[in-house]
Amino acid sequence: MATGEEDETERVRRPSGKKTAKKTVKKTARSAGSVRAGHRGSESDGEPPRAGRRVSASRAMRYAADQLKELLGRAPESVSAVQPTEDGWQADVEVLELERVPGTTSVMATYRVMLDKEGELVAYERTRRYTRGQIDRR
Repeated sequence: MATGEEDETERVRRPSGKKTAKKTVKKTARSAGSVRAGHRGSESDGEPPRAGRRVSASRAMRYAADQLKELLGRAPESVSAVQPTEDGWQADVEVLELERVPGTTSVMATYRVMLDKEGELVAYERTRRYTRGQIDRR
């Protein structure tokens, strides 16, 4: 194994839910080291976007969801809005905060996420809490 690499073993599940043999995944120091190194490369060359260059809207949506998940420890359900700003991007991300039965009573939250031009999270705030079954009356 080369310097800066580590083995990570994980169980792989079949669609039926049964466990299969262990699968070993090699991570380099670059991919394991930071969020930016893990998924910030361009589609063609694997390099991060050039400084000052704005990432695409679809990448901004993915970056917003990924970084918010790291901070909150909860997986986002969806990105409901994304728009460019002078400094980068603003996105609204929907997160399941409290799961209940039936699912329509689960508590959801909308987080407003601010990203710089390269897609790095610079600020976030919870702007709304609501039940999953609630419809906006605007």
